[in-house]
Amino acid sequence: MPRRRGRAPRRQAGILATASSCDRALLLFARTAGHSPGAERAVARFSRLGEHAALWLALGTAGSMQRGGSARAWRLATAAVGGGYVLNTAIKFTVRRRRPSLPGLPPLTSTPSGLSFPSAHTTTSVLAAALYSELSLPAAPLYALAGAFAYSRIYLGVHYPSDLIGGALLGSAIAHLLRPRVARARAAGTAGVRT
Repeated sequence: MPRRRGRAPRRQAGILATASSCDRALLLFARTAGHSPGAERAVARFSRLGEHAALWLALGTAGSMQRGGSARAWRLATAAVGGGYVLNTAIKFTVRRRRPSLPGLPPLTSTPSGLSFPSAHTTTSVLAAALYSELSLPAAPLYALAGAFAYSRIYLGVHYPSDLIGGALLGSAIAHLLRPRVARARAAGTAGVRT
């Protein structure tokens, strides 16, 4: 029996070491493949649009200012994106995972903190794409933008790929919980406009 107990922790340690090695290898690939000074500047500028969920909050605010019945649903979805950002930040300060450090490959952009898990860009992007697509915006461009924001973070060397996975899972979970409320608010608003 004691041998079996000893095997499980070793197996878990081996799995974690393999996952960590893969995480670092994928980060190294993203941080070195397809790089040029011009591309790096363009990606850094683009990625800044996602800081603090700025682009998503601006899009949601514009949607909530429209006339018609879906303004309430837009306000709810926008508040959810803001709340997702706050929750992500709280998790970051709880987990306290440091941002990547690759020898000879410094990060290509500044960050609000030295903490990386989960990626706020990814959390808010997945959440916004999921909820805003419930409000008549086409899903494909929203998810493409979300994916681009997420990838920009490993391209710039400020997140591990596992930070993106954690952010996507968090954003998806929040969206799963709130999607029915947003849909109900949209339906109620549309019904109110018709009467």
